[in-house]
Amino acid sequence: MDLRNEILNTLEKDSRISPDELAIRLGAEQTEIVNEISALEKEGIICGYLTLINWEKTDDELVTALIEVKVTPQRGNGFDSIAERIYKYDEVRAVYLMSGGFDFTVIVEGKTMREAALFVSEKLSTLESVLSTSTHFVLRRYKDHGVILEEEKKDERISIMP
Repeated sequence: MDLRNEILNTLEKDSRISPDELAIRLGAEQTEIVNEISALEKEGIICGYLTLINWEKTDDELVTALIEVKVTPQRGNGFDSIAERIYKYDEVRAVYLMSGGFDFTVIVEGKTMREAALFVSEKLSTLESVLSTSTHFVLRRYKDHGVILEEEKKDERISIMP
């Protein structure tokens, strides 16, 4: 595996790792690591650094909805201009062009189910190209971005067998 891919794989698992630690792990010079990361950012390969938060363990209420969206592609622009209109809304966390029975998966976050539903009814479904939507609310996240959010529960019963 080349250095670029090793850097990307390592940063994807832990974006907090310092260039010093990354250089040690990968057996490279720190300046080489810093220069490569800078180039990856300039090329748009590294698009940002995020923190994965398990909101269920906080006092903040947060609802996530996955919305299947069917659209009519626009002549000359295809799906791109529709996707751009959708991803510009603050409530939208992700937009994916899909194969299969619908065109986009739109991931929305809100403080309540009602807030997410209002986004769909007042903003998303009113877009000219949108033919239909189907909303699914996330009830519980077990694993996200490759990270298990809940530790395995240990059996704390006392054994009565000798």
